[in-house]
Amino acid sequence: MLLDKGGGIKCFEEIITIGYRVYRSYDLPWFRTLSWYFLICVNYFFYGETLADYFGALVQREEPLQFLARYHRFISFALYLAGFCMFVLSLVKKHYRLQFYMFAWTHVTLLIVVTQSHLVIQNLFEGMIWFIVPISIVICNDIMAYLFGFFFGRTPLIKLSPKKTWEGFIGGFFSTVVFGFLLAYLLSQFQYFVCPVGFNSETNGFTVECEPSDIFVMQEYAVPAVFQKTLGLKRVNMYPFQIHSIFLSSFASLIGPFGGFFASGFKRAFKIKDFANTIPGHGGIMDRFDCQYLMATFTHVYIASFIRGPNPSKLLQQLLLLQPEQQLSIFHTLQYHLREGNILPPAAE
Repeated sequence: MLLDKGGGIKCFEEIITIGYRVYRSYDLPWFRTLSWYFLICVNYFFYGETLADYFGALVQREEPLQFLARYHRFISFALYLAGFCMFVLSLVKKHYRLQFYMFAWTHVTLLIVVTQSHLVIQNLFEGMIWFIVPISIVICNDIMAYLFGFFFGRTPLIKLSPKKTWEGFIGGFFSTVVFGFLLAYLLSQFQYFVCPVGFNSETNGFTVECEPSDIFVMQEYAVPAVFQKTLGLKRVNMYPFQIHSIFLSSFASLIGPFGGFFASGFKRAFKIKDFANTIPGHGGIMDRFDCQYLMATFTHVYIASFIRGPNPSKLLQQLLLLQPEQQLSIFHTLQYHLREGNILPPAAE
């Protein structure tokens, strides 16, 4: 988590520095101070939401955290409002347009970098596998597209990136799908990778122990008739997550590169070669994360749409926050419905 958070902060710094130089905003009052202040506010909001959402049991044990969790959104809004007022008070007549340019630049950067960094953390809490597989397949696609393009590339793919070729694009796609399928098989075998991160109130520590969900349990599938003769098999055993990995790999190969194309267009627009020189010979952190952020967003949407179901532990955390009479009311209502469904024996008369 700290690694991704640090990477997000570094990406923010690189983009803000570009705006600072391109718009020659050296004399703008409070610009840098306000940019970093807004970054702190947004991080406070997002990571506070994550803490309250995933570690409610821990929050309820500490009285200061209870107050912060209860009024988290109000505090976040008040902090942002203070920054907004400081910006208005910093307006100088001869710099009005430039100051609003930079205000918008800061907020778009926050949207691109911080919001998507937060989604990476959300994916991580769903299980390490949702963090490792998307990152790995993007890296694999970059490498294999480069290799196929280097050895077989003849046909240019897009003007924004003259070195990209159709041969590299197609070769990278098939290689990434195979790599993602094999990596999914390997990681699905280990509880450490597939279990969501949780807080154990008994041990006062974080845990990754669980009963693996159905998508991480080996199942038998019928091989389509078209492939039965080729493979010599009618049925195969595999993890359902391997099927999901095909969709993740397809996105990483077919749509993910557009994150890189977007970054290339951005750099061309401002006549710069790299976002920074943080990594010698490779540019800045943002040069490495351009496709990763797009992939993280897709992974988060994919989990929310096709994977995540009701979470009993989160529901229990919410119930424990209620007043005793409210808890009793829910208990009696639930008891009634369970008896109506013949799940519980009927009450004795």
